[in-house]
Amino acid sequence: MRKLLLALLILVPVGAGIFFTVPTLLDRAMNGVANPAPYPASDKAEQLHQRLFVADLHDDALLWQRDLLERHDYGHSDLPRLLEGHVGLQVFSTVTKTPRGINYESNPSDTDNITVLAMAQRWPRETWSSLLARALYQADKLKQAAAASDGKLVLIHNRGELARYLEDWQRDPQRLATVLATEGLQPIEGKLENIDRLYDAGFRIAGLTHFFDNEVGGSAHGLDKGGLTPLGRQVITRLEEKRMLVDLAHASKPLIDDVLAMAKRPVLVSHTGVASTCPGPRNLTDDHLQRIAATGGVIGIGYWDAAVCETSVGAIVRAIRYAADKVGVAHVALGSDFNGTITAPFDSTGLAQITEGLQRAGFSDADIAAIMGGNVRDLLLANLPD
Repeated sequence: MRKLLLALLILVPVGAGIFFTVPTLLDRAMNGVANPAPYPASDKAEQLHQRLFVADLHDDALLWQRDLLERHDYGHSDLPRLLEGHVGLQVFSTVTKTPRGINYESNPSDTDNITVLAMAQRWPRETWSSLLARALYQADKLKQAAAASDGKLVLIHNRGELARYLEDWQRDPQRLATVLATEGLQPIEGKLENIDRLYDAGFRIAGLTHFFDNEVGGSAHGLDKGGLTPLGRQVITRLEEKRMLVDLAHASKPLIDDVLAMAKRPVLVSHTGVASTCPGPRNLTDDHLQRIAATGGVIGIGYWDAAVCETSVGAIVRAIRYAADKVGVAHVALGSDFNGTITAPFDSTGLAQITEGLQRAGFSDADIAAIMGGNVRDLLLANLPD
């Protein structure tokens, strides 16, 4: 018995140590790049890139236990690397639940990977069982990072804050604005009043679904893939009343149709692909591209293989070119999905390669400025709360 107890005393700490290192190992393995830095671009592209206001609509860095303010040699982004990539605004999203064995075709909602990840990353105990607590905890991580950043990371809540930030950025671009989003509305836990909780915590963009159907509506990857539920219709109305932008990334086609039929304000798709250049269950049809643009919204083109069918700058640019030709430059943006368990062509220091790709694709400097960030800036300036 003494030998058994001694073995347990040795093994339990070792097991715990392994358990608590797993998230970093997963982060390193699942958020990779096709090529290591540095990411050279032509002199012409670099010169233009340094004049651009760059904005990206989707980054899942808050899911991981990395410090946003410190530079890392893995994953896709952190404040130092975003600033090196000349990013002026980054939307950070909160991930609260993903089904076991995530796939693009069909997922039930009765399993969850994030519970174990939350435990292994030593998140507060309430996050182990509450999706709302997980969203609020990640929001608090972003607030704490902003507070500790010496003004380099600025959390935006309203149009006035964004306008002031943009004036400051013109004088000193070594700072980053951030807007908080949620990937799927499962954190409201079926209660309309929890939209207010998310708003009060700083959320200004609301993805409706993620990789499974939820109480609001159907996912492109769910079992039923339906439209808005009765609660979902109430949610859209509440979001618009609060001037929170609706994000249709991961939405089923019936859900997109239902939202577009009732939306009175612009909607966006934070990270997606285009079905005509890369078929896939969540990539947008020409009809949906046109109808989303008709609301005044923007479409963020993703960087991963299922969005653009290759892990390459050329594939990203092809999707951007197609979308711009179909609906106009003013409705196309960047939606990397950095840190969302994807392999990207580069990390955030390599964004000048997209600028170069757009130049080679024949876009004017003004069009490149719009696609690389101007469209997102203008959408937020016009539609965030007062």
